[in-house]
Amino acid sequence: MTNLTEKRKITIMIAIITSMFFSAINQTIIGVAMPRIIAKLGGMDYYSWAITIYLLTSTVASVLVGKLSDIYGRKPFILAGIGLFSLGALLSGFSTDIFQLISYRAIQGAGAGIIMSTAFTAMGDLYEPRERAKWTGIMSAVFGVSSVAGPLLGGYIVDHLDWHWVFWIFLPIGVIAFLLILFNFPQVEKRKGETVDYWGSLFLTTTIVPMLLAFSWAGEGANKYAWGSWQIIGLLAITAVSLLTFIWVETKVKTPVMPLGLFKNSIFTVSNLVGFFLNAGMMGAIIYVPFFVQGVKGISPTMAGYVAMPMSIAMLVTSALSGQIITKTGKYKKMAVGGLLVMALGMVLMYFMVPSTPIYLLVLYMIILGLGMGISMPVFSLTVQNAVTPQQLGVATATSQLFRNLGGTIGIAVMGSVMSASMTTKMTQLSSAIGQGAASVPTDPALAEKLALFSNPQNLLDQPKIEAALGSLPPESQALFTHMLDMIREAMSYGITTTFLTGAIVAGFAVVIALFLKEIPLRSGKKEAETEESKKDGQSDWKSTQEAGA
Repeated sequence: MTNLTEKRKITIMIAIITSMFFSAINQTIIGVAMPRIIAKLGGMDYYSWAITIYLLTSTVASVLVGKLSDIYGRKPFILAGIGLFSLGALLSGFSTDIFQLISYRAIQGAGAGIIMSTAFTAMGDLYEPRERAKWTGIMSAVFGVSSVAGPLLGGYIVDHLDWHWVFWIFLPIGVIAFLLILFNFPQVEKRKGETVDYWGSLFLTTTIVPMLLAFSWAGEGANKYAWGSWQIIGLLAITAVSLLTFIWVETKVKTPVMPLGLFKNSIFTVSNLVGFFLNAGMMGAIIYVPFFVQGVKGISPTMAGYVAMPMSIAMLVTSALSGQIITKTGKYKKMAVGGLLVMALGMVLMYFMVPSTPIYLLVLYMIILGLGMGISMPVFSLTVQNAVTPQQLGVATATSQLFRNLGGTIGIAVMGSVMSASMTTKMTQLSSAIGQGAASVPTDPALAEKLALFSNPQNLLDQPKIEAALGSLPPESQALFTHMLDMIREAMSYGITTTFLTGAIVAGFAVVIALFLKEIPLRSGKKEAETEESKKDGQSDWKSTQEAGA
């Protein structure tokens, strides 16, 4: 599609960006509202599953669609993705308990995986890597815009409207995105000589799903299994057997769903490893920021949106600027390493937060985190696409998305276990003081019920409920329960900030791996056109970059 007119390309990119915005805004609007939704539906022990299941289905869908879109074109899949995402959002709004919400979020995740995989690949179909850089920055900026608007709207809705509307309010944009893709995106013929790798797809799925389930279910606490339990060992065993079978199948089939030869290119391999650790640290840590803001600091969801806004703006600005700089210079390694270092620094600073930390410091630390994410995130999609042939764009982009989603899912699961274990440890340390305080309360069933309310960290996420319960207490009990509330907040703060430190360590791994990233020139359509006229040795620019990256 690189031979289309620039006007047609821009029209298609508008359609792609609209579909991405629809997916992204739904995610960010839900993020700040999720603590209140969990408080309404119950099931804080399953909170991470509402996020994990989304990433799990997104991961599987994105990697399976990658090769299929190389064969059949991007259009039918991005339309299917928008349709699935819209259906999942519609049904999520009708959820009556946490288990329904998790099920419908799985449908949303499948749609999001398809949208993201095909959207970034379609951009690769339209532009050469050098020109892609500015569009990658713009597409990353879409996430920044949604990160600014989403939390504000999500907070306002759960404070002033029914929480169901966080899932429904942007459904009209889904319809617009569907129509724009339907009427503007070109249809391509099926690539001849290509077949669908059904067995490879099956064993890839049976590798990913048990592995993610094992990481999500392992740990301490309710609804968790010990790492040495037969459930976790069994899931990991299925993962290992499926992985070995998948590798064997991919060496035998004509058109593998994930060509293993791609990993011989060091740029492709290093970029995907960095993407894995980047998302593991980032997703595993920042997903708990709303818990700190609303649960520990006691800030309403609406105000929490304003607190998160500066981080989103920082990410928006730096992602757009980094794309422009890469387009102009063709260089990317220093930006990648520098962005990862800044991101890790932001997480380290957030580790030192306590319940008494001023809001302005929290905002400052989040800005630093946003700057690092904005600089580094656009780079590794470019390096992956620049390292493969145009015919492999779909499967390469899907593989990149796979590694990022695996990192995010495993990161969330691991950070959730870290938070639970840290919070339990802190609660144990404070339990004697809580017990002594409780003993001084008159044996009144109503007071005992309120005592249970104040000792449950989940209730910290429903500030109006806490304020109403505190106001209904007799004056002689209010001071005691306020003290208990402060101790619960301290335990939650300790658990959450420990996840930030863990995220910083994981981001450190990404920095080390990024140091091994080879920097080769980004291909340019203009440059290639000039080279095509003058080259005499028959060597393509792509081949030279491949040899440099191998």
